[in-house]
Parts: sequence; C-alpha cells; structure tokens
Amino acid sequence: MASGVKFHPCILLSYYLIGLLVTAHNVPQAQLIPYHGQHLMKASIGTPPVDIYGIIDTASNIVWTQCVPCDVCFNVIHPRFDPKKSCTYSEISCHSKKCHEWYDVHCSPQNSCNYVSGYISGLSNGVMAKEKVTITSTSGQAVSFDIAFGCAHNITYSDSNHTTGIIALGAGPLSFPSQIGSKRFSYCLLPYAIEYTYPNITSKISFGNGSEVVGDDVVSTPMFVAEEQYNVTLEGISVGDTYVPFNSSGKVSKGNICIDSGSTLFALPPDFYNRLEVEVKKRISIEPMKNDTLLGDRLCYRTEITNDNGPILTVHFEGADVELKPIQTFNQPVRGYDIYCFAIINHAKTELASLGDQGLYGNYVQANFLIGFDLETRIVSFKPTDCTKL
Repeated sequence: MASGVKFHPCILLSYYLIGLLVTAHNVPQAQLIPYHGQHLMKASIGTPPVDIYGIIDTASNIVWTQCVPCDVCFNVIHPRFDPKKSCTYSEISCHSKKCHEWYDVHCSPQNSCNYVSGYISGLSNGVMAKEKVTITSTSGQAVSFDIAFGCAHNITYSDSNHTTGIIALGAGPLSFPSQIGSKRFSYCLLPYAIEYTYPNITSKISFGNGSEVVGDDVVSTPMFVAEEQYNVTLEGISVGDTYVPFNSSGKVSKGNICIDSGSTLFALPPDFYNRLEVEVKKRISIEPMKNDTLLGDRLCYRTEITNDNGPILTVHFEGADVELKPIQTFNQPVRGYDIYCFAIINHAKTELASLGDQGLYGNYVQANFLIGFDLETRIVSFKPTDCTKL
C-alpha cells in the first residue's frame, strides 16, 4: 500500500476481512462456551467487530443480538452492539423480499422492517438489518459473512447475563447455516455444569464441507424438516436390556421428536414417559425424593447417579441406537444442593404440553456426542466423543 495514501478505517477493515475469506480454504468454525445449561457461540459482528455470544438453537430461525439502545433488555456482561459505530450496518427495508422471509414483521413509519420473535420464555423484537459476521476457521483465520439479523431493542426473553442473543441453526431462510450457504453443520456439546469444574473449557461448532460426522462409531437417522425444525423418528428407549416402545401399540409417526439444542431437557409424551420412569426406578436401588415443592414431580435423588448405581439408556432412533450414560441423563438442577434429577421429563406437566404426541430432544442428552445435520442427504448423525478434547 503506497506511503502517504489514507483510507477510511471501514475500507481497511473490509479489505482485510475479505482477503482472509478469499484466501482461506478452511472449515468455518466457532467456539462454544457452556453456561447454565446453554451453549453460547462466540462470533463478532460489525466493522469494527464487536463480540457476541448467542445461544445455539436448532429450533430457531432468526439470528438476533441485543443492540443499543435497548429499552427493555436483560443485563449482560458483554457490550451491546451499537449499530451507529459500525460502518457495515444497514437496515433492511420493509418492502424488501428479505424482510418478509420472517413470519412476523411490520413496517415502521420510517419504512424499517420491524420483527418479533416469540419463545416460551418471552419475546425479542427490534429492527431487521444486514451486517458482517465473523467467526474463525480450523486454521484460526477469520472468515466473514454478510447476513440479515435482528437488532433487538426490546426483549422480554429471560436468560443469563452471559448471553447477548440467539444464533439460530434451524432450516429456515434466515438461520445462520442457511444464510452462509451451509448445507451441513456439526457441533459437540459439553456436559451440563462442566464450567464449574473446568471454567475455561470450550468446544466447537463447524459449518459446511468438512463438518461431516464420519468414523467407525457413527450412527445416522433420517431427518424430517417440519416447520423449519429438524425432526427424527424415536422408536423407543431401552433401560438396560428392557425395551420401552414410544407407543404402547408399537406404531410411531415419522419425525415424532425435534432435536433442540436450545432446550435443556429431553421431553416426552406422558404415556411414554410414565412407562420409561417405571423401568428407570427399578434399576436404581435408592429411594427417590417425594413431594418436593421446588422440583415438583420430577424424578430426583439425594445421591449422585453414576455408572455404578444408575442405568444405561439406549435411545432407538430409526436406524440409529444412541447410548446415554448417567452423566447425560441425570444432573443437578439446583447448584449447591446434592440433588440429582432425571434429564428426561413428562412434557404434559410443563410449558411444553402443546407438543402433544411429539417429543423434544434437548441438549443435556446431546452432550459428549459429535452431532451432524446434513440437509442434502437429510440425515442426523451421532458420534460418541469426548467434547472436552476437541
């Protein structure tokens, strides 16, 4: 670059990022940070870049982060993104096609595309915009993408103070994989509450070619995309050597369970759950807790459930058996108390009751598996993995 020639800082930063994108032949990859039962993907947004930490959510389809000004927001320890300080930020017009790829938008008097995204725990709303998002790659170099996202100015969504928003991984057109042109991605989630024992440990999420889950121990099951979410078919669960079918009749509907990295628990319809709980109790000689006002009807014990005193569960997906150990199926829901609860629940007694005959495969039981989603072959793959060593 010639001496004495001056460039605007935004031009310099954009030149630098584009150069790395063009020359790097690596798998885009981001850091996953465990926190209070969720897994936060670290990325940066804007020019100059600001770090964001979004919950990875395979059941969501819009990426959003807290923005300045934030009129109603949950407190965060990280700086909120200020669009006025980024020279690559631009609002999306309400008349653009991109705006109406989301199901709940309306026009402001200034012709901005205002979005609303609803969750069980609240709402996120703000302005749809375009911005540069940067993550690393397998070589450690930066890779950048231009994406549409929600710049959230009002949030009733309740979450931890380490979270700035959500990185949507669903199958919709505004999800992160869809916008970066990735037909496949994979992640490895750390066991629940490991951050208390190993506070600096992280894992990985990868996108695109090179993120495939392969190897001798891989099992795969057909994927059904329903309402832009990833569903698979759960046929039953074995407790030890006792098989418990999903339905007493033995018949199951295809795509009867959603894989949801943004939810914690493995939620099942009441009939299936009740039959499963009976078998689990038979294999634990300890007496379960009863009538606890804090934990309700959940199956809980005052003793840690381990490989020595707890059962191995085998989840039978269509064509794929996934073995779960007690570290995945029992955890401490209340930190500081020696109480260990079953990570599988009867959803009829929760805010998930609207699932009806469907189930939800939450992130507790996904821990210590490399899990791959392939939208071309329409399969989900599982590989037992020590996610602490990636």
